[in-house]
Amino acid sequence: MFNYLPLQWLFLFYFYSFFGWCFESTYVTIMEKHPVNRGFMRGPFLPLYGTGGIMMLVVSKPYYDNVFLVFIAGCMGATMLELITGIVMESLFKVRYWDYSHKKFNFHGYICLESTIVWGACTVIFTHYLQIPIESIIVSIPYNIVTVATVALTVLVSIDFALAFKTAMDLKDVLDYMEKAKVEMRRMQKRLDVIIAFRGEDVREGIENRVDAISEGIGNRVGAISEGIGNRVGAISEGFGNRVESISNSLDKSFSIIREKMNLDPGAFVGNAREEVVELYARYKVVMSRFTPGPVKSFLEWYRDRTIAGNPTMYSSEYESSMEEVKDQSRRKEHHETTL
Repeated sequence: MFNYLPLQWLFLFYFYSFFGWCFESTYVTIMEKHPVNRGFMRGPFLPLYGTGGIMMLVVSKPYYDNVFLVFIAGCMGATMLELITGIVMESLFKVRYWDYSHKKFNFHGYICLESTIVWGACTVIFTHYLQIPIESIIVSIPYNIVTVATVALTVLVSIDFALAFKTAMDLKDVLDYMEKAKVEMRRMQKRLDVIIAFRGEDVREGIENRVDAISEGIGNRVGAISEGIGNRVGAISEGFGNRVESISNSLDKSFSIIREKMNLDPGAFVGNAREEVVELYARYKVVMSRFTPGPVKSFLEWYRDRTIAGNPTMYSSEYESSMEEVKDQSRRKEHHETTL
């Protein structure tokens, strides 16, 4: 029982990966009420299921005649596989592709008791019932045909995995850039609020610690502004939200206000104040240039959007708001493409 040649084991891995993709895609499609190509990769394979299938066979083989021990071995093996895979993927990509935080008796959202029990039951059903007809089919296929099919699948799956890995790393870079951009844009907004409040008076005494420098250089009035820039600026800051889009809209409004003030009273914005506004606007355009979509969507952008669409429960504890914003943007683009 379960004595296969190396290429037969690899062929089984692809078979289980395909079966897992069929199961997951069907389940998520029903839950989401629209077709979903589930998984980390875009091809019809879920390697976690392939690895899980092989693991079930390996851990159950020594205890095959004892169903209870097969169940325990399946619980332990699959849970460890899920835990290690989840930790490694989040460490690499800063994104979770599944999250059990909403389940009872979970461990940091990577694993949960319910999933562990299901894995154990699946191991018993799989090894004692499903694998028997699968094994008869595998051993009946000529080995040279298995060899050709396995080599071809290895090439295709390797290419798909390489693209998926590159896409996941690119998404991590996008999320990291978004967080840094939001910090920089909030600094710009605070500085613009000061410039607007003082009608362009020359209160610039240093680039690095601008608000603190203003507080030290102009006394209590500006100190109140630096601490919260008064109630008005405090209210504005609270309303920024955590999204690039909302912060960008606020900056656009502030630049518009300053342009109007310059047109109405050019003398109020002279010297360093005018130069600083120009500098801030130039920096703002540079920051936003990365968020401006190109005239033609690249293949990796398409691949990333498809990956997000295939994993609607993707979650990032480190980049929570940015991850949700990227998912919303992807959904809007998908909706726009389907309505064209």
